[in-house]
Amino acid sequence: MTTYLLILVTVLCTIGGQLILKRAVDALKPLLATGPIDFLVGAAVSPLVIAALCLQVLGYVSWLFVLSREKLSIAFALSGSTLYILMALASWLFYNERLSIWQWLGFLLISVGVALVTSPSSH
Repeated sequence: MTTYLLILVTVLCTIGGQLILKRAVDALKPLLATGPIDFLVGAAVSPLVIAALCLQVLGYVSWLFVLSREKLSIAFALSGSTLYILMALASWLFYNERLSIWQWLGFLLISVGVALVTSPSSH
């Protein structure tokens, strides 16, 4: 499996885990009225939280393989840039979240910066 594919697996596991976790937290919000302990206990036994955790662990395992093949600075830049853009798209798709043109421009600038950081050196 290529390093880029492993980075994509890591990113997709992170996004999937975060989307599921958001849904779980939304469902657990009423428990906040009774206190943080009830909220945390509810989260600890929530099937959605457990599913999100499993996805995050799978992403972490994939990340271990990424780190065995690529410089941390390069791998992290690639995963971060991909994560920002795909998370914004997924949040729009699944939660109807909207971003301003300035926020999208920020994502674009981050991506351009990552392309510069990860491009082969001209030395």
